[in-house]
Amino acid sequence: MSTLSIGLLNQLGDALEAAGFSPDDVTKLRTSGKLGDVKKVIHGLMEIKPVENIIDTDAQPFCPDGWKVEEHQKAGKLEWNPAKVILHLDQGQKNGKCLEGNNLRKALKGQPVMNAVVLDWLLAHPELIPEEWKGKYIYFWGTIYRDSVGRLYVRCLYWGDGSWGWRCRWLGDGWGGGSPAAVAAS
Repeated sequence: MSTLSIGLLNQLGDALEAAGFSPDDVTKLRTSGKLGDVKKVIHGLMEIKPVENIIDTDAQPFCPDGWKVEEHQKAGKLEWNPAKVILHLDQGQKNGKCLEGNNLRKALKGQPVMNAVVLDWLLAHPELIPEEWKGKYIYFWGTIYRDSVGRLYVRCLYWGDGSWGWRCRWLGDGWGGGSPAAVAAS
């Protein structure tokens, strides 16, 4: 039985609601095992610092069995911020047009395309993927793969069956308006 009065608990509930807490957030707070840390923050014994979501794009990307990495464009350390990502469509992908993947690869040459390390990091942190990315196949052209028979592929991030996953597409296929490239904003 709690020694806190109903009035104090109502005040806490009002403050949590005013701070934007949902019932799910309150449940997570209660079950997190971190309430002792929250008390230490209140008393000045701990600090809250934002999590730095740093991706080492120079790392070796995941490689499906039987494949090899044909090209991997490194970009150093990247702090994840979806506001600094452009979902780029080439002119040949707009207005119902389709562009063959090898031609799209040439068109993207010199662009700051993101690589498959970013894709795999996002799959490990799906809560950080923007909601508006659902319904698109977002390609990470900074890593090109070659399969066991020599065909080139690029991997993409997609939403399906209630979760995020990856797929790939052969560069000989057509790429339309639902297949943007993830490009770092300048």
